[in-house]
Amino acid sequence: MDISEIGEFGLIERLAKRLPKLHPGSVKGIGDDCAVLHYEDEEVLVTSDMLMEGVHFDLTYIDLKHLGYKAAMVNMSDIFAMNGTPRQLIVSLALDRRIGVEDVEEFYDGVAMACEKWGVDIVGGDTTSSLTGLAISITCVGGARKNDIVKRDGARDTDLVCVSGDLGAAYMGLQLLEREKSVYYQQVDEAKKKGDKRALDALRDFQPDFAGKEYLLERQLQPEARGDIIRLLKDNDIRPTAMIDISDGLSSELHHVCKQSRVGCRIYEKNIPIDYSTALAAEEFNMNVITCAANGGEDYELLFTVPIGDYDKVKDLEGVRVIGHICREELGLMLVARDGKELELRAQGWDPLGK
Repeated sequence: MDISEIGEFGLIERLAKRLPKLHPGSVKGIGDDCAVLHYEDEEVLVTSDMLMEGVHFDLTYIDLKHLGYKAAMVNMSDIFAMNGTPRQLIVSLALDRRIGVEDVEEFYDGVAMACEKWGVDIVGGDTTSSLTGLAISITCVGGARKNDIVKRDGARDTDLVCVSGDLGAAYMGLQLLEREKSVYYQQVDEAKKKGDKRALDALRDFQPDFAGKEYLLERQLQPEARGDIIRLLKDNDIRPTAMIDISDGLSSELHHVCKQSRVGCRIYEKNIPIDYSTALAAEEFNMNVITCAANGGEDYELLFTVPIGDYDKVKDLEGVRVIGHICREELGLMLVARDGKELELRAQGWDPLGK
């Protein structure tokens, strides 16, 4: 169905029926001029992300349901990175003429799946038209008690540096998708040059073989916000001194923490957690796997520091790895290679406004 058949308000009405309220703090959601939220005895946390077609996602290889899920999860990840709890989501879309009613519903189904996982309500947003492709803007609202909030500026000399999960898999998933996209369009161009209609018809159903690489694709197309790690830390009476989510790459996030905390760090190459499938893919692409893990981005794992006195608490936590320690600022940020040599850790992760 073309959106013009039901208009903006008709679309909003359809979406509102699909999105039941999950959280008691959502007093008023979709359907009025503003959402009404109620928080008791907490600080309000607010984060916002924009995702632009052609910059942050490619509809050649991500469907709208996965895109909705990912867009919601990456926002919730920012709330978790402040040691908070996400509670409401505001979703705004700029839609071009390709997007129909069912497409928007598919996108919201993905958003709703992510929200249901963490008990988050979709409470409003905006829709408008676009002449340059699909644009997504999502704002996540959450809360945390004042003394529980963890910022980026709390790391101190001798603190341990920890990460959740493993790194580099999302980046290698992107390399796989980009490679297959390139192969596909090369075949299309060749068929067009030859005027081979049969080959063009066959390419409409083209499906690349990703057998054995499912984990890498999942990490790229369906990332998970690590609210489970936040719960794990609380259950074990561990309060990070600084924390950030790994969206732009480990190296860039370490620079953010160290700059704002006015400290340096030592990160040990042998301790960086890397999945076996990530290492195999890096070898296939003739890439250095540590470079992929340090600079790839989109892992949405948590990077955090804890006091050295918490070592016994944190060392055996499932899904958490101690990868280094904080040092004095004048000692700089260094990666300690397996042979003991120290290499400067440069911020080479994703920069949306960089060259």
